[in-house]
Amino acid sequence: MRKTRAIAVKEMRQAGRDPLSLVMLLGVPLLMLLLYGYAVNFDVRHVALAVQDLDKSARSRELIASFTNSTYFDLAAYLPAGADLDAITERRLAKAVLVIPEDFSRSLDAGRTARVQLLLDGSDANTASTILGYASSLVAETNVAIMHDRFTEAGRAAVPSIAYEPRVWYNPELRSTYFLVPGLIGFILMLTAVLSTALSIVREKERGTMEQLRTAPLGTVQLILGKCAPFLGISLVAALSILAAARFLFGVEIRGPYLDLFLATLLYLVGALGWGLLVSSVSDSQAMAFQMGLITSMLPAILLSGFIFPIRSMPQALQWVTYAVPARYFLIVLRGIILKGAGLGPYGKQMLFLGIYAAAVMLIASLRLRREEA
Repeated sequence: MRKTRAIAVKEMRQAGRDPLSLVMLLGVPLLMLLLYGYAVNFDVRHVALAVQDLDKSARSRELIASFTNSTYFDLAAYLPAGADLDAITERRLAKAVLVIPEDFSRSLDAGRTARVQLLLDGSDANTASTILGYASSLVAETNVAIMHDRFTEAGRAAVPSIAYEPRVWYNPELRSTYFLVPGLIGFILMLTAVLSTALSIVREKERGTMEQLRTAPLGTVQLILGKCAPFLGISLVAALSILAAARFLFGVEIRGPYLDLFLATLLYLVGALGWGLLVSSVSDSQAMAFQMGLITSMLPAILLSGFIFPIRSMPQALQWVTYAVPARYFLIVLRGIILKGAGLGPYGKQMLFLGIYAAAVMLIASLRLRREEA
């Protein structure tokens, strides 16, 4: 134990002598959270809307008001008859164009179906799909209101209808920040833990001090524990700072037990540090370790964890690959604890995999380090 503590103290002293590395380990995660947290946003609000109202009636103004009074659309321009509608979207003067024909109110008054047209810029398919959903909902609400007014004017009882009252749990406002921040935490912790461990050991190789450690009366397990312990502590501090920033900057509160969150994060970080050791064992330079660590930690944590892209939407072959990505399981646990207020009880399978993954990569890394010693 004293030998392990000596290695850990040596690592902490080296980190203290290199303030830039320490600032990067603690500051870069916060910087990444700020950049991604503010830059990556799936909320679609204040869409620029151009309107071509050829009817110019009370009914058409009512429909336009339903769009502009919502938080989804902002009126960008009124277009005259004969305006070049294609040029409006091509020049990005508006993201959508609402076209109301001349016979809009006459059709409604005559009891016929009144048609309106919405032109969308489909170059951004996700945004266009969201806008289409908003517009369909607003038109449906306006349609119900017009039907109710007509029955009232005629002195007849309104036709019974279904009152649709959706209730969204855990994220009532459907803020994308609540969805993104837990994923950012998993991605950032994986990246920093892998790179810090891998670069530390490869740096020892380049300086020649790794050979001195191998000739010392020190076991592989003691070396691994001594090397990983300081970075585990630094990573936990980074995790705490990220959670604090998420709370005060983005309003993401931790609703579940803090102890359960700590245990899940600890297990995840142990696996990440083990992967960093594995990367260092096959790298001969810091540049190689950085590239391998970046590719094998960042890309899976972003693309294959369900962080941004739903796993069920992926090809079947990729879905099988995601089972080997620890961020997939950590993200499920993290969202459950932070957003749903759950403990570890419902996530036994995810915690089991994180434990198996951490043990496996640590074992493989230790075997490779022993082979290098031999």
